[in-house]
Amino acid sequence: MADALYGDDAEPGEPFPAGRLCVPVRPGTGGCVTRLFRTPVGGRTAVAFTDPARLRAVLGADQPWIRLSEPALLALMNPLDVRELRIDPALTAPTPVPVPALAAAVPASTAAARPLTALAS
Repeated sequence: MADALYGDDAEPGEPFPAGRLCVPVRPGTGGCVTRLFRTPVGGRTAVAFTDPARLRAVLGADQPWIRLSEPALLALMNPLDVRELRIDPALTAPTPVPVPALAAAVPASTAAARPLTALAS
């Protein structure tokens, strides 16, 4: 039975290609451009998702995306010297911190309508 399941395939514990992936893109001058992201330590990485619902949950419903196979995405990343691919990441950002000087400068009537967040420098 195990021979029928695995045959000449890699060991069951080894990673395997994820198949067709949902890859976030942004508009470019020649069409779509694959979006690159930063890891927590600052390295560049590409991200992909195994289904559109996961992509929307992390990046929002307005994020454009295309379907690519893992080998095709890796081939696009190679000339950019991006060697890391994260599949189904849970992207996070630091909690915004109000800036006291800006909060004091905004009238109280508009402060409730437009919450303030600190911009990264």
